[in-house]
Amino acid sequence: MKRSGSSLFASLLTVLLAASVLCAQTSMHGLDLSAIDKNANPCVDFYQYANGSWLAANPIPAAFSAWGVDSVLSEKNRDVLHEVLEAAAKNTSAPKGSNEQKVGDFYASCMAEDQINAAGLAPLKPELQRIAEIKEARALEAEIAHLHSMGVNALFREGSTQDAKNSAEVTYEILQGGLGLPDRDYYLKDDDRSKHIREEYVKHVAKMFELLGDDATKAAAETQTVMGLETKLAAASMTRVERRDPNAVYHRQTFAQLQTLTPNFDWAAFFKTVGVPPKADINVAQPKFFAEVNRQLTATPIPDWQTYLRWHLINVSASALAKPFDDEDFNFKGKVLTGATEQLPRWKRCVAATDRNLGEALGEVYVKRAFPPEAKARSLAMVQNLIAALRSDIGTLAWMSDATRRQAVAKLETLIRKIGYPDKWRDYSALQIDRTSYLANELRTGTFEERRDLHKIGQPVDKLEWGMTPPTVNAYYNPQINEIVFPAGILQWPFFDPTAEDAFNYGAMGSVIGHEMTHGFDDQGAQFDAAGNLKNWFTEEDLKNFHVRTECVVNQFNQFEVEKGLSENGKLVVGESVADLGGLVIAYAAWQKSLEGKPRPASVDGFTPEQRFFLAYAYSWATNIRPERARLLAQTDPHPLPKFRVNGPLANFPAFAAAFQCKEGDPMVRAEKDRCVIW
Repeated sequence: MKRSGSSLFASLLTVLLAASVLCAQTSMHGLDLSAIDKNANPCVDFYQYANGSWLAANPIPAAFSAWGVDSVLSEKNRDVLHEVLEAAAKNTSAPKGSNEQKVGDFYASCMAEDQINAAGLAPLKPELQRIAEIKEARALEAEIAHLHSMGVNALFREGSTQDAKNSAEVTYEILQGGLGLPDRDYYLKDDDRSKHIREEYVKHVAKMFELLGDDATKAAAETQTVMGLETKLAAASMTRVERRDPNAVYHRQTFAQLQTLTPNFDWAAFFKTVGVPPKADINVAQPKFFAEVNRQLTATPIPDWQTYLRWHLINVSASALAKPFDDEDFNFKGKVLTGATEQLPRWKRCVAATDRNLGEALGEVYVKRAFPPEAKARSLAMVQNLIAALRSDIGTLAWMSDATRRQAVAKLETLIRKIGYPDKWRDYSALQIDRTSYLANELRTGTFEERRDLHKIGQPVDKLEWGMTPPTVNAYYNPQINEIVFPAGILQWPFFDPTAEDAFNYGAMGSVIGHEMTHGFDDQGAQFDAAGNLKNWFTEEDLKNFHVRTECVVNQFNQFEVEKGLSENGKLVVGESVADLGGLVIAYAAWQKSLEGKPRPASVDGFTPEQRFFLAYAYSWATNIRPERARLLAQTDPHPLPKFRVNGPLANFPAFAAAFQCKEGDPMVRAEKDRCVIW
């Protein structure tokens, strides 16, 4: 298959591959027993027992809001990308228009601090001038469309989507948005933490307006304008828990219906500017929100809208501007929201920005260095074993009828598996990158991505596309394509090691694979059939039984206290928690299956193979986290905090209790009547 940029950085590969061999020779293999806190009781707090020594020895660096074993791997991956980008930036003779030229120039423009500081606000002035020239409603709408065309989602979010009830069709979707704080609840809750964040946000917005040249009095008034409008939008927004229901965010409408819902907005002009086909249907994810947008378009004066748009433009652009803007952006988003105390070094931020904007151009070289063929082969074998284990498990579920079981197996059999990197690399030929201006490059990549995304509308679904770049330390399940995706970035130690024993690999990476697989059957994924359509395929009785079991998980996680007065939101984290439980159970079953016909593995340093499996599982979540970051995640993230992702599933799993001789009544063993059992 032809791949764009297949000769990318050919001159570097000999050096990089040699370095990768050295890296492989010196890297750690298998389980890190030095992480264990032997003073802790595994039956009281297994997370502390498995990870306590590692947590004590690995405090959070000042520039981070959390630091875990995944952070160590991410930094290793970033070091690889750094070497690649430094070499590309120095190679000024790369062919113009090549991927090597683009990633090298993008990175170089980001690293050019003196040039960025000397330019000051100049790169943004044309966009600010457009906003200043708005005089009436149609000009306001034209500017909103212009910002969206560059990927600046002012007022609302939008993009292409597979139709939830006809997954073979790519349509258009508009969604709530337009807020500067992370979530609607930050505007509406009256607890002390929320009030503090709002107070700091007001200071931050005012400071940004002052950096734009406004005096303190004007900046304070403008900030109140922003807060007033954003609070109205927040009040009309759905909560994160409400948005977890796929049916609640599915409202397919014709263009005429959308225009009737929002008569004060010229959607035809908007579609023309951003590039939406005129005959496209639209999913209006949150009609109540867009009814409020419609009201505000006439209720809010034009000068207030200009203030709002200026704020959202600078909010998106600040990190690519001169140091005062960049520092103030970090002061709120880093220090206040997450607790980090200093900025990452410039090069680390520039590597991340290049990966974010040109990730597949950069990723093609990364996988040649970091993901050898034998790693991919063993990963695929693990996936196959886990699928077999889940298939076997589905066949034995007492709460599932044969009718539902057949549908579940059909969904599992059609599961698409993506390992390491795409089979087809993204084509960046339409994207122009140079070294003139970092902000200009950021805005051009925004325009490129907006056009690339909207071009999908009306086209066949591209099932080869990836939603993460190859170096990413993460994984995902997409219910509308019914796919599991594991980038090369995560398929390394401490999650995966092709030279390590199966107990380690199944405990760490196998549970991740099982987690993504069982997302197809969590409280959201179970609502999509094998073809990716939003369609109930459970019998009425099975669905009732399933909900009883997931409600057990909700209740369990509601009891986990993040800090005094703040607990996990079980209804927010139920999907991830169900998948964590399923991933653990299926990975353990697959590992047990892999041992059939083989001699039982020996104990190592006094730990049985079963104990090593659970230690590997827990170690993969070892993370220190700042209180500010923990509060932010508890309010906005559907994933529980790492400690609860270990102790929660294990407390429901009898095989864990047996491995460590834990008894009912121990904190790590839920009573049989309270035990959550799905798989």
